[in-house]
Amino acid sequence: MKRRAFLGRIGSILALLGLTQAEWLTLGNHYYQALAAPNSRKLALLIGINQYPQSPALGGCLTDVELQKELLIHRFGFATSDILTLTEEQASREFIEAAILDHLGKQAKADDVVIFHFSGYGSRVKLGTFPENLQNALIPVDENSQNINFVNYLLEENLLGLLRSLPTDRVTAVLDTSYYAKSTLHPAGLRFRARPEPSTAKLALKELDLFNHLQTQNSVANNVMVIKATSQPEQTAGELLFSGFSAGLFTYVLTQYLWEATPATTIQVLLSHASSSMYKLGSEQQPGLLSEKKNPQSVLINENFPIESTTAEGVVKAKDDDGKTVQLWLGGIPPHVWQYYGVNSRLTLPTGEQLILKSRSGLTAKAQISSQEHSKSLQVGQLVQESVRMLPRNINLTVALDSGLERIERVDATSAFAAITRMINIASADQGADYVFGKVENVPSRYGLFSLSGELINNTSGEIGEAVKVAVQRLTPKFSTLLAAKLWRLTENEGSSRLPVKASLEMMNKISPRVVMQRQTWRNLSGETTTNKAFTTPGTVVPTVPVGSRMQYRVENLSDRPIYVMLVGLNNTRSAIAFYPWQMSPEASASDTKPDLQEIIIPPGQILKFPQNDTTFGWLLPTRALFCEHQLILSTSPFTETLAALVTARYPTADQQPISQLVNTLEVAQALLQDLHNGTKAKAEINGTTTDSYVLNVNNWASLNFSFKVV
Repeated sequence: MKRRAFLGRIGSILALLGLTQAEWLTLGNHYYQALAAPNSRKLALLIGINQYPQSPALGGCLTDVELQKELLIHRFGFATSDILTLTEEQASREFIEAAILDHLGKQAKADDVVIFHFSGYGSRVKLGTFPENLQNALIPVDENSQNINFVNYLLEENLLGLLRSLPTDRVTAVLDTSYYAKSTLHPAGLRFRARPEPSTAKLALKELDLFNHLQTQNSVANNVMVIKATSQPEQTAGELLFSGFSAGLFTYVLTQYLWEATPATTIQVLLSHASSSMYKLGSEQQPGLLSEKKNPQSVLINENFPIESTTAEGVVKAKDDDGKTVQLWLGGIPPHVWQYYGVNSRLTLPTGEQLILKSRSGLTAKAQISSQEHSKSLQVGQLVQESVRMLPRNINLTVALDSGLERIERVDATSAFAAITRMINIASADQGADYVFGKVENVPSRYGLFSLSGELINNTSGEIGEAVKVAVQRLTPKFSTLLAAKLWRLTENEGSSRLPVKASLEMMNKISPRVVMQRQTWRNLSGETTTNKAFTTPGTVVPTVPVGSRMQYRVENLSDRPIYVMLVGLNNTRSAIAFYPWQMSPEASASDTKPDLQEIIIPPGQILKFPQNDTTFGWLLPTRALFCEHQLILSTSPFTETLAALVTARYPTADQQPISQLVNTLEVAQALLQDLHNGTKAKAEINGTTTDSYVLNVNNWASLNFSFKVV
């Protein structure tokens, strides 16, 4: 649809909304002044609602708006005046629809970029008198109309109809909401953004009229790219409490990855990373993609998110009057890492100047300029990149007690967890958790461990009649495994690593290997990398491989130094695996058949495929469906302590695969971090911190996550 035709339709739509031109303009006095700004090629409308009059309050929707706004300004070059935010009481249905027509419709031209974001509740609502005709709807702040028999929801289909009418093909809608509220009880680890379907209420007549009007339009002007927090109807969008703030899981992981992504990244890889990050944070939800474009998952993110600058973890927000400290926004650091990002971590400016982290609150931090000689050249808006990561050595697993436990059960659980020293913390009211301890299927005296989204962790439920203290003791080995996985996840640095490597997960066959996933970490001066890959089955964003497949990793050393390789991971039973590089020592005698663990080294410019020996290639996947999460860790220094921990655990048998069960998981994870710490050359410069922290330098290690489903 041409721009003139779109503007001509505004009058008819306003009439359906029951508004005159004058009334429409006065609706948004709080935002209408933004329309006086010069036209821009990048426009955004961001909406977030925490406080609902008739629904329980949410906690992370305003944070979502802030996450998007900082990303759009500092990573994608949006002008502040071209980003309109409607939050809390501003986000009524009429204001939202008027803002789409005015802020977006009146200003957008062909080939302009438009971003729409919504964080808040969603639900399902009836259309007219037909009970079976239910539609997805966003819940604005004025959720109930004056007539108690009607709800004032914004239909998702109406939203998309308005966005499709914009005179540009580069429109992206990000919806961090969901529509089906869970009817069953579950541990309260996450707050969910879905409200039950109103049993008797109908859609407000003005919204129904707009729906009927949009359905009669003969043509679609553009194909809106809709990125949704959930891909399946039964999934619910969650928000999580982090270190001092709440945020929508989907918005946080989406914007975090976009800080570090490159123009060559596809939408599929973006969603694959988002799904993997949400899983690591305790949610089973998977993002979804809705578009009428051909092969939308293969679209490069630069077509919808126009990246203008080098990759980064954050930006300088302000410079203090003393000239020695700056305020930083660090939304580009992975959320599971940010929770433990320690004081004295270092970030680098484009000029090479280093900033030393001194304190943090929410997603902002205060940092000291390492050298006052260059402080005058420091400017607000400069991007910062991670240089040295400080992680505390006393990290524990944080477990929440489900609200469904009786008082005596909570007392017994608290006492039992206190006995597991140096491993478990009980989550406080203002603290996020890793897992939830609660009742299984609401059955008295049967306990298990749950993810934050309420999914029972496999092999953690006990027998009926089990005492709470016995249940905690039974789960102690599982806690050790989960804490180990938490530790090695903290090494992930695909976006910030300066160790140039490329790795792919391949499925072996008789003709040629099929690349399932490809990851590359090489932040050179321009911040460019080649295209990462992730192949999936239709309707999913997580890469998939058939059961019984034979798999292999292919790692290319693009650096000028030898690198060492290690692999650890979990499957969906929450059991750990590791790569055991068993080899015969060259010095072994003919009668000595006991193999040794040896370092796996890749010379500069060389390629290594593993597992591999003289008779077989790769490792054989199980013949059952599962979710695999692997952490491939590469270092310029040997994994001396890690191999020592592995060799004390078990020795191979004749039928053992080189990628197999890991027994002493926590010992191995701690050894991994210690090896990376030992390989950091900057420890001497960071006085007084090496005894209680791991010090990791991005020049010396790369840690890549490979998450996939066996189906």
